[in-house]
Amino acid sequence: MQINSNSSPLLRNFFGDNQTLIQASATGRLDVMGGIADYSGSLVLQMPIKEKATVTIGHRGYNQLHIKSLDIQTNNELFIDLADLPRNYNDANTYIKQLQGGDWASYIIGCFLVLLNEKSIKASGLDILISSEVPAGKGVSSSAAIEVATLKALAELFSIEFTGTLLPTLAQKAENLVVGAPCGLMDQLASYFGKPNYLLPILCQPDKIFSGIKIPDNLYFIGIDSGIRHAVSGASYGEVRTAASMGFSIIAQKQGVSRKDLALNEPHLLPFSGFLSNISPSQYESKYAQSLRSMYGKDFLNDYGIVIDPLANVKAGTYYNIKSSTQHPIYENYRVRLFTEMLKMLTPANHEEVLPLMGELMYQSHQSYSDCGLGNEHTDMIVDLAHSLGTKSSVYGAKITGGGSGGTVCIMVYGEKGLVAAKEIMNLYQQKTKQTSLVLFM
Repeated sequence: MQINSNSSPLLRNFFGDNQTLIQASATGRLDVMGGIADYSGSLVLQMPIKEKATVTIGHRGYNQLHIKSLDIQTNNELFIDLADLPRNYNDANTYIKQLQGGDWASYIIGCFLVLLNEKSIKASGLDILISSEVPAGKGVSSSAAIEVATLKALAELFSIEFTGTLLPTLAQKAENLVVGAPCGLMDQLASYFGKPNYLLPILCQPDKIFSGIKIPDNLYFIGIDSGIRHAVSGASYGEVRTAASMGFSIIAQKQGVSRKDLALNEPHLLPFSGFLSNISPSQYESKYAQSLRSMYGKDFLNDYGIVIDPLANVKAGTYYNIKSSTQHPIYENYRVRLFTEMLKMLTPANHEEVLPLMGELMYQSHQSYSDCGLGNEHTDMIVDLAHSLGTKSSVYGAKITGGGSGGTVCIMVYGEKGLVAAKEIMNLYQQKTKQTSLVLFM
């Protein structure tokens, strides 16, 4: 939307007097089910949270990007001459890493670069002000919220019309290629398409959006912050994603697919259309589970040679947990589908029978994260507290969210009694860990 810089002293101080500006917002998301199975083609269920990122943009007289974050205390303002900014994504990644403040600014710069390259916008100077209520490192898609808000604002500023899933797809491209984080598309789709009080089902093959599912009255999905910072750019997340792609390659070659056909990466040449999540648990157990084992990257490269995921990076000296990383999306897709169907049949009359079954699927998902190596003792503590209070307190399920290795735990509770229990879990966790400033996402 258009606003005037005189609408607030903050905007006038940054942009100057009487400037016409574009402002856009996007929310974070709570990963209810699906999580890291997105890059393997799973169905996922995502819920927007109330916290949002807001990006305000205006044209600048100089041929510079002038970017400032209101959420960071130091190195929170950058001036980048456009003549110095590489257009190549890899070169831009290297250039931005050398800048003080480049870590947080890479999401905004990445979105600008993607539009330069993919939509041929004019490389003109811009003033960009960032303000976000979505806390970073909590596993609730702070980066996706900033990317989607940035692209929405840039699209209006440059009169670009996006259709379908193109905007979130370009947001993911910015994060993958400029920021250097191997995230799936789930976060950007959820930030862009999510609606309050609905769960958004996404089939990540790669971006099929289904109609939102209204969350039944008295059912609540609440995020409890562990206080442990999460990052999808960390090594563990990338290693699990790579190990899953290694598992698919092993399964495909067991099916008789040649390395040459794998290299072409054409869905019609690949079993299961190239997605692990299209394998049923029974197929996996009967045909493929025995073929998978942990191994060093050098042994995989020697025996199998290739992976089809462009963001997977097989390192010769790294030891990969291939079996757990491969079976997670296979079972998770099945869990999400069961969870979705039970959610649709939930009523006040049957909630005491249905919710424990849905909750068990969440607990299984949480354990599967740990089996992959993405667990954390602090998120385990929150899940254990939820389990111990249990159905007698109207707490029915809990699981780590997003990329794992810290971040936020999603718990499922029912009624006012469940809401009270959720706050009790938060308080008990704070007492045990002596942490302050934790966030409750709803």
